[in-house]
Amino acid sequence: MSVATSWEAPPTSACVRYRLDRVRSREDNGEPYGCQGFFWVGPRSLRRRARVPRRRKAEARKRTKPPGIREIAETLGISIGTVDRALHDRPGINKATRTRVLELAQTVGYRPNLAARFLSSRKQCRVGVNLPREIASFFDLVRDGILDVAQSFESSGVRVVYRSYPRLGQGEIEALEEALDDDIDGLVIAPGRPEHLAPLMRRAMRQGVPVVCVNTDAPGIEHLATVSVDAAASGSLVGELMGRFLGGNGRVVVVTGQLSTVDHRQKLDGFRKELGERWPGLGIAAVVEAHDDEREAYEKCRQVLASTPDVAGVYVSTANSIPVMRALDDQRMSGRLTAITTDLFPALAPLIESGKVAATIYQRPWVQGQIAFQAIYKFLVQRVTPPPVNKLSPHVVMRSNLKLFLERMRPDATGSPGRAGPRPETRAARSGSVATFADEIG
Repeated sequence: MSVATSWEAPPTSACVRYRLDRVRSREDNGEPYGCQGFFWVGPRSLRRRARVPRRRKAEARKRTKPPGIREIAETLGISIGTVDRALHDRPGINKATRTRVLELAQTVGYRPNLAARFLSSRKQCRVGVNLPREIASFFDLVRDGILDVAQSFESSGVRVVYRSYPRLGQGEIEALEEALDDDIDGLVIAPGRPEHLAPLMRRAMRQGVPVVCVNTDAPGIEHLATVSVDAAASGSLVGELMGRFLGGNGRVVVVTGQLSTVDHRQKLDGFRKELGERWPGLGIAAVVEAHDDEREAYEKCRQVLASTPDVAGVYVSTANSIPVMRALDDQRMSGRLTAITTDLFPALAPLIESGKVAATIYQRPWVQGQIAFQAIYKFLVQRVTPPPVNKLSPHVVMRSNLKLFLERMRPDATGSPGRAGPRPETRAARSGSVATFADEIG
């Protein structure tokens, strides 16, 4: 056996430690062998190998790659092309060789690199994103979260096809029908009226188009996944806050979008449940469905407030809170009752600072958009099936932590409210909104 070494001569001591920088030897059977580390040198009976530091072992494990096509080909003594034909069920290979390749691939745990295959095929992956224009302070941020992730996948041939419609439940059928006729590979939607979208969502599944619902769910209708804030928890949280603020007594007006939207209905259910279980002295004076329309929200709230002057609190369960606060001002009730809103954007921040809004429930729309698009991408490219339900925890923003939230958020980079279409190369929000935490995804 021959040994090549590079080392310092040990002292005359019978047993000394020295660093063996490189050892390469060949055993009698001709197999290569290599090692590196600390050794004890002395009488043959005393020689032993010291333990390799744990850090080196961990690094060695990290460097170990799973066997690929090249290793399978070398082991069987065949070409890489032959292995590739066997693994991908292509012609030009005999049955016996195909069997040998498949058996070895299973034995060594071969896993194909689907992302690399997708990229090398130059196939363009088209993902449709159908979201309403209103409420802009919320859905613009969802789009920005999607855009942020999609930009990092552009080199993989991913293209996002945006479609918008006025608001939840209005124009969403036509937008979904158009997307399914446009040869898309996946869809991200916000179903305002899922019962009306059911036939088209089932058609998507028949066409093999995975659908991810964002912000709200479509229960009972087959789809890939749902990403949203925990709506029931949001409603319960507001119920608890309202109970503590009002001392457990009073009447509250609830302003929502439309109860046919699952997210809106679940918030109201969570709010009612919390009041019924823990705050029996609190009651709901009225439920206003404003359909995410600013004028409708203002007019309906002004009428309700005029007819029920003893209202002690207002809960706005969507981002459509500014017209509600304006109605409170016109009725000279702003600051005299407890107002709890939803989401966070520039026009709302001064109202929180002044105390006119006691708290707001932040739904993290930017993160919702990120997670929704990642779910679609990983399913299409890597065949990773996401959890069917992905619920985010709502954040409570009050005057005491408002500055912290605003400092950690990204302000609008354009300064152009109402700007249409996706804005390139920025995570910032559009339409005067404020984007969410930069570090919420990980």
